[in-house]
Amino acid sequence: MTPSEFEFLKNFLKTKSGLVLSNDKQYLVESRLLPVARSSKLETLSAVIQQIQRGGNRALETEVIEAMTTNESFFFRDKTPFEHFRDTMLPALLESRASRKQIKIWCAAASTGQEPYSLAICLKEDKAKMPGWRTRILGTDLSQEVLEKAKTGLYSQFEVQRGLPIQMLLKYFEQKGDMWQITPEMRAMVEWRKFNLLESFSLLGEFDIVFCRNVLIYFDQETKSEILGRLAKSLPDDGYLVLGAAETVVGLTDAFKPVPGKRGLFQKKQVVQAATGTVASPRLVAGGAFQR
Repeated sequence: MTPSEFEFLKNFLKTKSGLVLSNDKQYLVESRLLPVARSSKLETLSAVIQQIQRGGNRALETEVIEAMTTNESFFFRDKTPFEHFRDTMLPALLESRASRKQIKIWCAAASTGQEPYSLAICLKEDKAKMPGWRTRILGTDLSQEVLEKAKTGLYSQFEVQRGLPIQMLLKYFEQKGDMWQITPEMRAMVEWRKFNLLESFSLLGEFDIVFCRNVLIYFDQETKSEILGRLAKSLPDDGYLVLGAAETVVGLTDAFKPVPGKRGLFQKKQVVQAATGTVASPRLVAGGAFQR
């Protein structure tokens, strides 16, 4: 792959998916796209790039984008966000949403589904506190391939061993040969949709909680700021944003501030300030339902 071809590919990926590749990632591109070339019966990466440059081959473009997307995920990843969900977010929302008894959660970049299903398990574990409540979880990802796996809820022994306590495995999964499948009841708690974070969020509606973990790190500063601005509009005043442990809003947006003492957890700036007694508490805003 020539320097000019690599530059074209970097621009293509940034435009189509927001993914930013540094100049030292050419080896990564080659290792991930050579299988794409072989599956497309193209002899070289140069041939793949030439096909994309000509245009009209949407299937190849999608395959290239999906091959370059990182889809690492496992159950209850990093633990802390799920502790915040159980101990901070859920109790606050059960109080503030008591009149309508509905909580809506969006897991952006949901990959193969372990994060949404982990949240579904948390909700099921707390069901005694939520009689009559409706909970809806939307999982989205850029890759149709990983979404298809997420929909099946079928995981290998290795995948279920990564972060999933044995008692939860036996309670919420059924063994299928050498695989484990999350039960139909749990699968029904999650909706799935292919979605690009570069697109408008308006058709998704409003959410009480947004998990957007370990995805902003792949974007440039401008794209991060733009996505955070749109996430702010997708949350009511007292909603919650959950980012990855290494991610921050500092220098990117004034809409969110960290929740004190809660790593990776953010709320609207005025809410966090109200909690410290600096401004009046804002009114609560009712959220809209998902739109298909």
